[in-house]
Amino acid sequence: MVSLAIVGIAVLGIQLLFFVLFLVAFQRYRALKDEAPRPVSIIVCAHDEEQNLRELVPLLLQQNHPTFEVIIVEDRCNDGTYDYLLQATKENNNLRMVRVVNKPEHVNGKKYALTLGIKAAKYDRVLLTDADCRPVSNEWATRMTSCYLPTTEFVLGFSPYAKAESLLNAFIRFESTLTGIQMVGMARLGNPYMGLGRNLLYEKKVFLENKGFNDHLEVTGGDDDLFVNRHATAANTLIRLGADCMTVSKPKQTWAEFYQQKKRHLSVGKRYRFTDRLVLGLFTISWMLIWFWVVPVAVVHSWGLWLGAAFFVRWLVMAILFHQASIRLGQRFEAWKVPLLDFIYAFYYLVAGVAALNAKRIRWKN
Repeated sequence: MVSLAIVGIAVLGIQLLFFVLFLVAFQRYRALKDEAPRPVSIIVCAHDEEQNLRELVPLLLQQNHPTFEVIIVEDRCNDGTYDYLLQATKENNNLRMVRVVNKPEHVNGKKYALTLGIKAAKYDRVLLTDADCRPVSNEWATRMTSCYLPTTEFVLGFSPYAKAESLLNAFIRFESTLTGIQMVGMARLGNPYMGLGRNLLYEKKVFLENKGFNDHLEVTGGDDDLFVNRHATAANTLIRLGADCMTVSKPKQTWAEFYQQKKRHLSVGKRYRFTDRLVLGLFTISWMLIWFWVVPVAVVHSWGLWLGAAFFVRWLVMAILFHQASIRLGQRFEAWKVPLLDFIYAFYYLVAGVAALNAKRIRWKN
């Protein structure tokens, strides 16, 4: 019976180690001094996104940046996207449309659309976001392009979800904040393993020299995190944090929609580098074991008081991490919600993670 408690203490120790390392990584984050912003091509792929584009395109064109273009890739749309873009491009010299008429059978739709957009870009840097995202500030493009070093090829930005009053929304924002914590924490510890395509900048030459998404063209998703996982390093990657560096995304409205979205995202993780899968797997499994092992053992074991105390310390450190990291990321998260969402996360990840690992085919919306 003692061994059960020892395993529980080890699991709690692993979780605390991760949380402390991430907390230190955020506390030591210092933004580089801004320099003159580099010319940039802002690229958005759109499939039946007319209404979103009517909101997004004006915000992109209003960016306070000296030299930029906006490229919208019209991906076989069935709504009024083409007509809207056709008129908008006539009225704005900075706006261009690239059309996908036919897609090769063996290629994922979004990756093909994004490839066409990047190849059409006239500037050396591409800044990516999605049609359902909104830059928080008209300084977004400037901030993402003005923190370069000579070796910089990637700039990772954060993109939270818009806040609403519901349990689902709280959980979505909890999960996206945790993703941001992992992304920034790992990068700050010298291992940039993923990026968010809703707010990601990289050099066009990196894309072309590495043949774009060639090694995972058929995979749904991964146009952001797999590309970063393959080519980003501690030497060539910077992080840009803060409210004026963010794009905010529209959250899903139902648990079923969110489940399908996360299953798609999680299915890509099995293609990460082995060391990344190992570290992330250890983090996630230890999180689930907190609820499926430590809590039951604490209830019945003679060491229950010590396990309970360690469990409370974990909660406290996690709440501090979410509070401080979310401020750094640019969107404050309510730390008092952490205990309930912590419990939901363990069950969500068990269901969605297993489904993603066993999924044979996952589709983008087109």
